[in-house]
Amino acid sequence: MSKIPVYFMPGLAASPAIFERIQLDEAVFEVCLLEWEIPQLKESLSDYALRITKKIKHENPVLIGVSFGGILVQEMAKHIDARKVIIISSVRSSMEFPRRMKIGKTTKAYKLIPMKLILNIENLAKFSFGEKINKRIKLYEKFLAVRDLNYLQWAVESVICWNRNEIDEKVIHIHGDQDDVFPIKYINSCIVVKGGTHIMILNKYKWLNENLPSIILEE
Repeated sequence: MSKIPVYFMPGLAASPAIFERIQLDEAVFEVCLLEWEIPQLKESLSDYALRITKKIKHENPVLIGVSFGGILVQEMAKHIDARKVIIISSVRSSMEFPRRMKIGKTTKAYKLIPMKLILNIENLAKFSFGEKINKRIKLYEKFLAVRDLNYLQWAVESVICWNRNEIDEKVIHIHGDQDDVFPIKYINSCIVVKGGTHIMILNKYKWLNENLPSIILEE
């Protein structure tokens, strides 16, 4: 039996290294790591997603995305046939955004964010992984790979202005009940990880290693 290809997409500005603790049975799964590329001038999220799908070398892969990567893999699935789409610490529609993000879209307040200041490693870590990480900044230096101003401006606008209003029920959503970026009270339905924060790909990896195989294989 051929292996099941599983492609992982990291969160905003993050390196594929965030998946280093995820271990799937190599006899069953072939793990492939995707990474962010610098967007082209005025490139839409849909066009960017199409460009990233060119990196996929298998038919009918499983797509797994974290945070903004979860939004991206849902857009990628519009362009290719995916065996399954799984998102972690993300949202399945813009209706699940917290109120501050919805207000940011309406008022275009995201345009006022001082992106150059965010490129500082500590600010970028907070921005990409949530507020509760001050004691672990050194750890995040390792996981934040993209420190490009154009990318950051594009990524923030792409998230805030994501216009998917209806949930695709086929998308499997894994979410922590302590997520401070996408609070669970706004989430429609999901597989709940108790104690999971927005960075549970790093600190709840044991739960993911135990449960991801059956989630992928479930018919």
